[in-house]
Amino acid sequence: MIPIQLTIEGLYSYQTRQTIDFKNLTDAGLFGIFGSVGSGKSSILEAISFALYGETERLNMRDKRAYNMMNLKSNASYIQFDFINYENKIFRATRDFKRNSKKFDDVKPSSVTFYEKIKEQWIPLEHSDAEKIVGLSYANFKRTIIIPQGQFKEFLELGAAERTNMMKEIFSLQRFDLQHNVSALAVRNKSDLDQLEGQLKGFEDVSEEQILLQKENLIHESQKLKDVSARFEEINEKYRLLKNLKSDFELLNQKKELFKKASLQKPEIDALEAKTELFDTVFRVFNPLRIEKNKLRDEILSKRQEKEHHSTILKATEDQFSVLREQLAAILPKFEALDQSKIQENDLGLIVHMLKFSEEIEILKERTKKGSEKVEEVEEKNKLIEKKLTELAQESEILKPKKLNSTLLIDVGNWFLEKKNLTEAYQNQIEKTNQKKAEIAKIAAELQPFGINAESFKNDFKSKSDALEIQRKQLLEKQKHLEVQQKLSHFASELHDGESCPLCGSLEHPNVVEFDDVHSELDEIQKQIDNLEVQKQEIQKKTLEIEKILNRKNIFEEQLKSEEEILKQIQISLKNHAQNFIWKDFDAENESEFEQKRLQSFEIEKQIDLISQNISLEQKNLEKERDTLDQYNKALEKLRLDEAKKAEQIKTNESNLKIAEWKNYQQKSIAEVEESFQKLVQSNTETEQNYQHLVRKEKELSPKLAEYKTIVLQLDKRILELEKEISENENDIQQSLERHNFKDLSEIEPILSQEINVQEARNEIQKFRIDFETLKNSIEDLNTKLNGFSFDEEQFSASENQFKQVEHERKMAYDAVVKTSSEIERLEKEYRKKENLLHEFVKLQKRADNLKIMTNLFKGAGFVQYVSSIYLRQLCDHANIRFHRMTRNQLSLQLNENNDFEIIDYLNEGRSRSVKTLSGGQAFQVSLSLALALAESVQANAQSEKNFFFIDEGFGTQDLESVNIVFETLMSLQKENRIVGIISHVEELKEKIPVSLNITKDEEKGSLIEIK
Repeated sequence: MIPIQLTIEGLYSYQTRQTIDFKNLTDAGLFGIFGSVGSGKSSILEAISFALYGETERLNMRDKRAYNMMNLKSNASYIQFDFINYENKIFRATRDFKRNSKKFDDVKPSSVTFYEKIKEQWIPLEHSDAEKIVGLSYANFKRTIIIPQGQFKEFLELGAAERTNMMKEIFSLQRFDLQHNVSALAVRNKSDLDQLEGQLKGFEDVSEEQILLQKENLIHESQKLKDVSARFEEINEKYRLLKNLKSDFELLNQKKELFKKASLQKPEIDALEAKTELFDTVFRVFNPLRIEKNKLRDEILSKRQEKEHHSTILKATEDQFSVLREQLAAILPKFEALDQSKIQENDLGLIVHMLKFSEEIEILKERTKKGSEKVEEVEEKNKLIEKKLTELAQESEILKPKKLNSTLLIDVGNWFLEKKNLTEAYQNQIEKTNQKKAEIAKIAAELQPFGINAESFKNDFKSKSDALEIQRKQLLEKQKHLEVQQKLSHFASELHDGESCPLCGSLEHPNVVEFDDVHSELDEIQKQIDNLEVQKQEIQKKTLEIEKILNRKNIFEEQLKSEEEILKQIQISLKNHAQNFIWKDFDAENESEFEQKRLQSFEIEKQIDLISQNISLEQKNLEKERDTLDQYNKALEKLRLDEAKKAEQIKTNESNLKIAEWKNYQQKSIAEVEESFQKLVQSNTETEQNYQHLVRKEKELSPKLAEYKTIVLQLDKRILELEKEISENENDIQQSLERHNFKDLSEIEPILSQEINVQEARNEIQKFRIDFETLKNSIEDLNTKLNGFSFDEEQFSASENQFKQVEHERKMAYDAVVKTSSEIERLEKEYRKKENLLHEFVKLQKRADNLKIMTNLFKGAGFVQYVSSIYLRQLCDHANIRFHRMTRNQLSLQLNENNDFEIIDYLNEGRSRSVKTLSGGQAFQVSLSLALALAESVQANAQSEKNFFFIDEGFGTQDLESVNIVFETLMSLQKENRIVGIISHVEELKEKIPVSLNITKDEEKGSLIEIK
């Protein structure tokens, strides 16, 4: 997580809104937050934690957190924190809470909203879970990113279980917790096994023997079907012949019956044919003439009615046109005088505007007079301000030569400060060097009782040890010889005649050897050997003690060499620093004189600043007054221009008058002239509108009148034509009646009223005659075909029954073959399925065995603990790189068999001890090393380009040398793309860190933030 911006208002000691832009701070890589105790340094970290998680280190919900966090002079608190998360996405967290206006200690709970910046727009999120965004819980957030005051050693002193959980969350070690996955796989595998076992139970009757049995049955059924089919074909042929004969006799009887009916229907068909032909002739000749007669009669009637209607409309239009002509004649004289009246109307309009301009000119003259007086007043005020500015500038010029250059003061002040730091460092380094020399002398004194040469003591002790070893071997040889002699003496004393010798087996013992008693001599040799062993152990013990002392001496000599090198560097720095003093106006040995001059310069600078402020204020006042004067002059100019424009407009309007004269209206009121003007406008408008309306109406009626006259003439013409066509139609009808031997139309009407469909009637007649001839021919053909044949019903019934029986037998045999074939196919398919299931069952059983092994492996999160221990050891190795440098290789960090941290103390024979035995400064060093290593691992795990790490306090426990070492360590982090923020009141750090926030507490405004 990388901070971008933090805004705080009404929180703890922050009364007014303060905003921190972290860009310059994070770009520097290392920055600090400094201020006095209680100024509000740690509150910045609490604001970040509370904005993200709603949690703080100092207060919880039971502590009336909202009330206690809010500034007592504020009625509302607000926090806004912008940051980049591990995915390089930009987010914003906001929290605010308000005080109840009626109850001071009632502060409503905070409302929280998270936003994501997408395409330069802040989009609100549906949740406020910071853990999802940051990737850390609050507990691990304050262990790895923002470490609150007093919590720096928490990770170091965590129990093994808590530390494992923390590592699991930070490094996503839950992916190695495969216990539930394996368990789920085992359950699913068992379910699959049970399911397969159930499926296999359904295949118990499926076997190769069953398939072979069914195949034998198929052969038998197939032969049976073949025999029945041959018999069926023989009987079927005989049955088919009898069936065809029966069909022919039945068809002959049916056709004879139909021919009888057709013979009875023939006279009706003949009568229908005569009737249809008569109707067709009459319809073709007389029907068109009848239709034409009716059509002409209807049309002439319609035209006569239409003529009557249009004649009425023509009469009304002619009357209306006569009235319109009379109205136009009456209004024409008034319309012809309209142009002169409009000229008079225009003159009156101009005169109304001229009267208004005259009135406005009088008002403008009064405003111009008052404006001129105001301009004179402002000009006088400007002169007074200019005089005061001149006096202040002269006073500032007098003070400037007395003020020293600020860059010079800073450079000289920095020189004295550096000299002070170098001098203190030189004294401290001398003390350290003397301490190391004293330690070396003390160790040398420890070596004096041994009386040895440090260079050759190992060879001397080795020579002594070798000599003692030679003596020991000689004594052992002698001891061995005496023990053999003692054993032989024992055997000799045990020999008796007639008993076999235990060495040679002889039963006779003529010359028994006699030996002296060597027991006392053996005891003496054993004492000498034991004494030699004691001497050797004493030499080894002394060697170990001397080596330990010499090792300690070598360590201190190396440290002394390092301290003397540092002392030499400080001396060179002091010498070079003294040569860098190039300011002749100051004494390098008299810092108090410099301080006095600097204070005097500061006082003069304050006076100059005060004068500059007064000059700036007066210049602003002068600028303001000049702006006011400019505005007044512009306003006066505008008034004069307006007055001239209106006077010019009056002259222009007077020159445009054509009938009226301006002098006759100058003394009249605007209302009086306006009233005359409006009456004339109304009269002219009415005359023009009425005339135009009558002309437009005349133009509309003229074409309509002509149109109606034309229509009436056309209708008269058409009626005459229709009367002629009717006469011709009546002549045609009379001629047709005579030609076809009819007296009049009354004889035609009954025939046409029959409405015979000629085509259908003819089709019906034709179909009857064709069917009649067809039946007649068919009967003759069947009689010829069946000549000499007869049909026996009993013989046919017997043959039919025999056919049905054999057909049934063939169907049964065929069904049996099909059924047996299907059963074989089913069994073979089921058998293949059974084999597949058995193969899958064996695979699942083997998988179940493997899953059982994996369940035991991942039980109780053991694998996660194992992986966590690997991460911890890597973390410990990374932390030791910096911890060794901070402690000058005197201490090291390690994990014991319980995964708890321990310290290896190289100044005490490399023995291990608890981390709780560390001093405050050492605990800070190891905690810092661990925290940096942890942050490094988190950065690598998140694959982020940069990582952020905040330390609150801790440096107060370090001496100057340790502070320098820690500072060098933190500075080196810049090269590793890491950002570190420090909260401290240690002055040495404040001087070393180039970019920082300085927190000051104002009694009125609360805590204020300044970037330096």
